[in-house]
Amino acid sequence: MDWEQILPLIDSVLIAISGISVVSGVILIKKKMVGYHKFAMLNATVFAALFLVIYVTRYLLYGSKLFVGEGWILWVYVAILASHVILSIVIIPMVLITLYRAFTRQFEKHRAIARYTVPIWLYVVVTGWIIYLMLYHLPVENL
Repeated sequence: MDWEQILPLIDSVLIAISGISVVSGVILIKKKMVGYHKFAMLNATVFAALFLVIYVTRYLLYGSKLFVGEGWILWVYVAILASHVILSIVIIPMVLITLYRAFTRQFEKHRAIARYTVPIWLYVVVTGWIIYLMLYHLPVENL
């Protein structure tokens, strides 16, 4: 295996860790475990940032991988990809605002935006995995 094949897998693992950390953070704050919540959410942010660095590096080195499916599966892929790309752009400032409000102890405002940040973040994580699976592991010749 070369880096062009390994980097997408590394990216998928990083974003999965980010998503797991977000879910953990939500569970922890519901249990009023604030310190652990903070750690989980910072962990989620660090792994998402690592994902972004590797994704951009991979794109600059190797370009985009094109989806080879046709027909209805192509339309499914495009729909998932479009929503994923739009929301992955939207989520970056949302995460930064959410973190800023937590660090500046604006907890009511933090909770208000976090209610939207978390589900969008998790949607981006899940659709990212779906895109990865469709690009690298879907046997399109059978569809």
